[in-house]
Amino acid sequence: HDFIGQMRQALRNILDVVEKAGGQASDIVRLTWYVTDKAEYLGAGKALGEAYKSLMRGADGQVHYPVMTAVQVVSLVEDRALVEIEVTAVLP
Repeated sequence: HDFIGQMRQALRNILDVVEKAGGQASDIVRLTWYVTDKAEYLGAGKALGEAYKSLMRGADGQVHYPVMTAVQVVSLVEDRALVEIEVTAVLP
C-alpha cells in the first residue's frame, strides 16, 4: 500500500507485458506517471530512483531512461492506488 511498492509492481507488470511481446526495457519509449500525491512523489526521489534503476535495465545491463512525464491527479479508479504508469513501447 505504499508508493514505492506500487511503483515497483507497476513497472514489473509493464516489463512482463513488454517481455511477453518479445521486447525489453530498452524498447519502452515513453512513460507517463499518474500520481495522487505530488509531495509524496517528490519526497520519494532516492527510493524511487533506486527502484527504477533496479528494474529498467536493457539487455546490455544499462539503465534505460525513456521520455517521462509525471502528472498529479485527484484520484485513480482503484481507491488505494497511489500511482499508475502508462507506457508506449516500440518492439522490433
